[in-house]
Amino acid sequence: MTGSRRSLCLTLLIALAPAAPAGAQGSDAGDGVRIGVSFGGISTVALVVEVFDDTHAVELALGTWSFRDLSASVVYKEYFGASRARPFVGGGLWAVAAWPADPEERTGLALVLRAPVGVDWSFVDDHALGLALNVNRGIAVRRSDPLDELPMNERFVPLPEVYYRFTP
Repeated sequence: MTGSRRSLCLTLLIALAPAAPAGAQGSDAGDGVRIGVSFGGISTVALVVEVFDDTHAVELALGTWSFRDLSASVVYKEYFGASRARPFVGGGLWAVAAWPADPEERTGLALVLRAPVGVDWSFVDDHALGLALNVNRGIAVRRSDPLDELPMNERFVPLPEVYYRFTP
């Protein structure tokens, strides 16, 4: 990983980390931290940390589509109900940086609005499976090909996601 890639990754982590609420404690108090992995959504595979307090949460996800890119997302989520299967809605940002194989091209960047809607199922204490549909809309894009000046696609793009999370 080159110095500029490391700098970009570090900058994304520092910029996104303060969004998580402070003082999270164990799940017995109705708040805490969950760690997990997701497939789909912002990337093929992502590591996820979710800090929650009762019915709301802040989720930080870092993932990749092809190991030549980095996806980072911060989302605020609101959960409904008190059963083992709880629906949720959320909203946040998703940033993507993609490094081209061709040295003549530049790093591609995108900033996307992300709105997940789904259900979280706690099948055993401290373990959960989830299914979400992420509705996304691009805000800004810098394509890797400097000659490509096509306008950004402004459609809403749904991306399905499945995940596993556990409370350590």
